[in-house]
Amino acid sequence: MRRINPRRLALIVGVIAVGTAVARRRGYNLGTNTVVRCKDGHYFTTIWIPGASLKSIRLGWYRFQRCPVGDHWTLVKPARDIDLTAVERQQAEHNRDTRIP
Repeated sequence: MRRINPRRLALIVGVIAVGTAVARRRGYNLGTNTVVRCKDGHYFTTIWIPGASLKSIRLGWYRFQRCPVGDHWTLVKPARDIDLTAVERQQAEHNRDTRIP
């Protein structure tokens, strides 16, 4: 069995931590109730943990996952809190993605 190189693991964890910090400073609220927007413009909340993905395919800043609003598979990306209107925020809270893959 192959051992994990500690330096490589530390580098990966560091890159994820820095990426998360930068995203949060830019106004993205990443975590368990992240508001995302699909390509068709639907807003919903989902789990968005940088470096981890159980029910979607990570494609850089985008993810390919099921949209519970339109019941279709699509690309989604996080929405900045400052860019959301009250109506969009309410739609997202009303439309939650499944919590378990």
